[in-house]
Amino acid sequence: MIILLNGSINAGKSTVAKLLVEKLPNTALLEIDALREMIGWMPIDQSISINLENAVSIARNFSKEGLNVVVPYPLSEKNYNFLIDGLKDLNTQIYTFTLAPKLEKTLTNRGNRELEDSEQERIKHHYKIGIHSPAFGEVVDNSEQTPEETVEIILSKIRN
Repeated sequence: MIILLNGSINAGKSTVAKLLVEKLPNTALLEIDALREMIGWMPIDQSISINLENAVSIARNFSKEGLNVVVPYPLSEKNYNFLIDGLKDLNTQIYTFTLAPKLEKTLTNRGNRELEDSEQERIKHHYKIGIHSPAFGEVVDNSEQTPEETVEIILSKIRN
């Protein structure tokens, strides 16, 4: 199984992804942001397609080895379609969940994370272009719940 976790910066994707990996046996965490770090010198708009292509390759490799994969990343419809097209021939179920806390909540410092001005602007941009309310997958408003509660919602939908 592959779980795509969509949502803006600071929506809780990485936290929920780590908890899912703890709860689901035989599961790999594929952080596309880690792939981005490998070419951090490159402007983000130029690196996105490379990062997504690498993510497809890695997810395919993990899946072929019998691993589940959790992939947290903000996805536009175009980038979502790229991932799905690259993974659709695998013999595995693909689930997509968008974490969509209220904008005001997403703009606040959560946990140990101190948002920089550039991150707050990126969050506003994500909400403006609809990352939090896509036409694909299931949207989970996690404004008023703990990451653990969000994980339980996702797990209940996967088990059905």
